[in-house]
Amino acid sequence: MSVIETAGLTRSFGPVHALRGLDLQIPAGTICALLGPTGQHAAVDDNLTGRDNLFILGLMHHLGRKGARRRAGELLERFDLAAAADRPVKTWSGGMRRRLDLIASLVVDPPVLFLDEPTTGLDIRSRSEIWSTARELANNGSTILLTTQYLDEADALADEVVIIDSGRTVAEGSPEQLKDRIGTRVDVVVADPADLPGAASALARWATAEPALDRDTRRVSAAVPAGALTLPELVRHLDRAGVAVVDVGIRRPTLDEVFLGLTTGPTVKDAA
Repeated sequence: MSVIETAGLTRSFGPVHALRGLDLQIPAGTICALLGPTGQHAAVDDNLTGRDNLFILGLMHHLGRKGARRRAGELLERFDLAAAADRPVKTWSGGMRRRLDLIASLVVDPPVLFLDEPTTGLDIRSRSEIWSTARELANNGSTILLTTQYLDEADALADEVVIIDSGRTVAEGSPEQLKDRIGTRVDVVVADPADLPGAASALARWATAEPALDRDTRRVSAAVPAGALTLPELVRHLDRAGVAVVDVGIRRPTLDEVFLGLTTGPTVKDAA
């Protein structure tokens, strides 16, 4: 299951059957052995090397010295960290440290992995590396539950999303199915700001809600039902209305727009 909340987004991808049919009344230790949590902040020891961090975790998981050393080497090689393995983690880049934190949860290769905002604060390249790692884990059979503030991240990775607003489920489905819920987005940039009302009036014929005007960018945006309008039809209608435009586009909505369109936002009490 994948979830978007007003405070963030939780989503999963990969096989979702890892715990299906499992009796949750069995000892908690049995359940915990199937889970691999990765927190929002790196939990590795900066003063140890990457290899030593994984080796110690292997010992804690009762792999034995030989097994722990072998598993550490396998993970460092698999996730392209072998070259830096014997340097103190404090000398690593933020993205490398985040990857180490992620693979630290894989010492015993859990079938279900929880990732809490793993790309927060990372640069574009490091973020891309975490995405690749997450995809590889899913492709290799892990079920992943991810919490993130970046909805483009969910759009790129999620199989299924559940939107929750004020503790209530308001929508669920794949990213594409959710985008269909709010229809197609139409953007019109006019040549003269004085034409903004005319462009908005022209779009109102198809819009499912009042078009939004941005005077700074001379842009009018509106949501219309999917397939209700073609680009040539829109251009002809604007021309008949006497609206001079410099750009016209019809596009799929982003998940940010889906989220904003399907939720009410935090209350004053929530903000406090």
